[in-house]
Amino acid sequence: MNLIYEKCGDYLIPNLIPDPEPEGELRKFGLMRKSYLENHRRGIYAGLLLSGELKKHLLMIQEQTEERFDLLVEQMAKQEGVAEQLKAQDQMLWVRKMNNIRIRAEEIVREEVIYCL
Repeated sequence: MNLIYEKCGDYLIPNLIPDPEPEGELRKFGLMRKSYLENHRRGIYAGLLLSGELKKHLLMIQEQTEERFDLLVEQMAKQEGVAEQLKAQDQMLWVRKMNNIRIRAEEIVREEVIYCL
């Protein structure tokens, strides 16, 4: 964080100029991590916010979580035999199984990545 001081009478007042934030949009998992830090790990949240590292941290967690989620969905679908053949035979069964897999994978990544330190 760059600190530039401005003289105001006898006092030097800092002009807080934040460093440019990293590019990227926070999506589901990044926002979940932010909410978790805000509500349950206030010290870590405040430290990241004051150092200007919060968005960088959230984007990193989001990327890790999305990669882990995609990998888990792929592995679970393969292990349970949920493939294109099932989709062609019975679409509703395929949708039910994929929704179930996605919910379980999301629960796993929440516990492993989002709600850990």
